[in-house]
Amino acid sequence: MGNLPRNSSTDLSKRDILAYIRDHADGVGKRELSRDLAIGAKKRNWLKNQLTALLNEGMIALNRNGVYIAAQTLPRVAVLKVTGTDAGGDALAVPINWQEDREPPLIFVNPARTSRRSPGIGDRVLARLTRAENGAYRADIIRQLEGGPQRILGIFGEDGRIHPVARGKRFDYEVAPKNTMSADPGELVIAEVLPKKRLGLTQSRVVERLGKGEGPQAFSHIAVHMHEIPHQFSADVLVEAEACGRAPASGRVDLRDIPLVTIDGADARDFDDAVFAEPWDDAEAKAGTEDGGLRGWHLIVAIADVAWYVRPGSELDREARERGNSVYFPDRVIPMLPEALSNGWCSLKPDEDRPCLAAHLWINGAGELQTFKFERAILRSHARLTYEQVQQVRDSEKVALPNGLSPEVIDALFGAYDSLLSARKSRHPLELVTSEPVVTLDESGVVTEMGERPSLESHQLIEEFMIAANIAAAIALERARRPFLYRAHEVPSPDKLDPFRDFVDSLGMSLPKGQIIRAQSFNKLLTQAKKDGISRMVSDAVLRCQAQARYTPEDLGHFGLALRRYSHFTSPIRRYPDLMVHRALIEALSLGENGQTESFEDLLEIGAHLSRTERRAGAAERDTVSRFASAYLSSRIGDQISGVINGVAKFGLFITLEGLGAEGLVPMRELPDDRYQVDEKRRRLMGRRNGLVFQSGEPLEVILRESNPLSGSLTLALANVPEQVKTAGTKGKRKGSKKRRHRSARK
Repeated sequence: MGNLPRNSSTDLSKRDILAYIRDHADGVGKRELSRDLAIGAKKRNWLKNQLTALLNEGMIALNRNGVYIAAQTLPRVAVLKVTGTDAGGDALAVPINWQEDREPPLIFVNPARTSRRSPGIGDRVLARLTRAENGAYRADIIRQLEGGPQRILGIFGEDGRIHPVARGKRFDYEVAPKNTMSADPGELVIAEVLPKKRLGLTQSRVVERLGKGEGPQAFSHIAVHMHEIPHQFSADVLVEAEACGRAPASGRVDLRDIPLVTIDGADARDFDDAVFAEPWDDAEAKAGTEDGGLRGWHLIVAIADVAWYVRPGSELDREARERGNSVYFPDRVIPMLPEALSNGWCSLKPDEDRPCLAAHLWINGAGELQTFKFERAILRSHARLTYEQVQQVRDSEKVALPNGLSPEVIDALFGAYDSLLSARKSRHPLELVTSEPVVTLDESGVVTEMGERPSLESHQLIEEFMIAANIAAAIALERARRPFLYRAHEVPSPDKLDPFRDFVDSLGMSLPKGQIIRAQSFNKLLTQAKKDGISRMVSDAVLRCQAQARYTPEDLGHFGLALRRYSHFTSPIRRYPDLMVHRALIEALSLGENGQTESFEDLLEIGAHLSRTERRAGAAERDTVSRFASAYLSSRIGDQISGVINGVAKFGLFITLEGLGAEGLVPMRELPDDRYQVDEKRRRLMGRRNGLVFQSGEPLEVILRESNPLSGSLTLALANVPEQVKTAGTKGKRKGSKKRRHRSARK
């Protein structure tokens, strides 16, 4: 019953609730809390808010039985296991002895200050933890722990040793003849590390053979195993998928005569969205202007009805939730759903009847959403279009469209897009210029070309249509008062904003304190940076200070898109959160079978899991692209390449190679001889004697020294020795003269 009297609800505080939960080691449910603390119906919402606040603060947790327990607070010093990296390159880790029945907190590992080697995936480190305001932790490495991971992935060599593929692994592992599983030299293997009983190399035992280390899909094999991505479907899941068939058209709105089209990349195989637009007279806007007002638009964003096939609680559902999302590699896809669904019944193939959940959106001429409607329907895609084909129509080029599709269908899409673009500009979302690497392979899986995906208006057309549908889904569920997963992107935290302020201040710009931070605040800095010729430098710094987007039932808004509310609705084939939003809409709007609404508490836990699987997929995809890039560049050893400094550390410079979508490292040994100091505020590396400055965001010509495709690493060197270094070296040799300290020599 706890220590509080039953009549004390009027005087209860959040601290009292926490104390009560701590008194119940086995956990306590919301109903039990209400009963024992005499919290009446009128204060149920107050109780819900207090519990949510305690969950967000990490003071309590939900176990698998759905009851509240006191959270296990991380100690100030803990042993961590590195599990991957985020989009900014920061290592992510989890506590080794995490005992709670919930996702562990997010832990970002700061780069090692005293070591030349950053920890790799699977490494264990002793770290000092600092908790941030958003509940995540920052970890400063005290030391890296010996002994290696429990399992290793590597190449079995002719010397009978396993050579790890993870970056930074300095030691090989020995394999006794009886423990090789008859692995051939050059084969990619997974091995179990054995207890160390004597001096010398650590012993290991091969437990799985994955094929040739340079064979087809070797690089994606490495990513799958290093990031522990589920990649094989059980027999029960496959049986369920194969048993699926054509969805009945009865009870669905018939959209088959409407020229809905899919627009995707040339290599896409799963088509989960189809679009259509037609002019719409906005009577309200028309009445308010002398010339009849701007033309409005009726949009249809039709999304594959995955909820019809993947039923709550089924084997398919459990597997999809565990995976969280599909993972896309240059040579293959690890799908969230079996191919019978992802490329079959759920894919909106042209000229085939498919079930869908359609969002009808009506926007005015300024692109503002006026009203919307969701319905379950049946469609028949009139054409499978590529971004390039759609762009050719936009550019008034002659292009033969499939199925005799009229270019007017695409013209209408761009008419609606122009209106949506007006609304976007009025919101002032974060306008960052980013690039996406593209890897082109031949039929045998060998890289033939590396580059960056061109930015086309056709890409942005689909993006704006999807954003509009995602907004409508969030509004519909809010109006229905149903809990659901938002796609949240929070305002940057103070621990990231303060260093960013120091950085831009050093460039003569400012982000004032004491004001509300909006995306537009960063856009003003980006505009100024473009005028000053330092756009890349500032854009990279803006990106690094952003919070990570995540899934949560809390309405936290979307900072980057400058939106009050946002959800993910448009990709249920490849993202489980979208499938959950579909189910919530089906139930809330009474659209038929297979709807489902999860509790707020369950959604907190599910959202944390799905955010983690998304980060895992992103890290695996980036690592694989790095390996393909290293393989592609292995024939260019000694070549000079243009690059941009994207980061500095005590062990060297991180360089992005222009136009190649690849990154490399200029290690400290390749820099002119000096003692270098990292200026973290200004994100630069400075020579103490020669005055040389390497500034993040500045261009740099480099020479490719080494390429290791299995680890995905590129070792670079400076193409030219800066003149200031030569001068400083000469003056330093004069008898009796003192070494001069020079000003910045940015080259």
